[in-house]
Amino acid sequence: SVGATLMNAGSSRSHSIFRIVVECCSTDGQNEHIRVGKLNLVDLAGSERQSKTGATGERLKEATKINLSLSALGNVISALVDGKSNHIPYR
Repeated sequence: SVGATLMNAGSSRSHSIFRIVVECCSTDGQNEHIRVGKLNLVDLAGSERQSKTGATGERLKEATKINLSLSALGNVISALVDGKSNHIPYR
């Protein structure tokens, strides 16, 4: 569904994930070499300052849950790239 706020007239609250994989193959006479590059692009909806959106009622509850989810996702990503964490907070 679409829900307008003061910051966005047509907010869809949707997420997008794009994955681009590029492969390059080369030979040096006898051997074949394959190089692979991967790029992940993620666009997450919802991280808006609630005081600026003017959202109330159900729209405010939805925004609160989205922001909480994004915070949890940020904690997981930080723990994964940290390299020092013994625990990854998936839940």
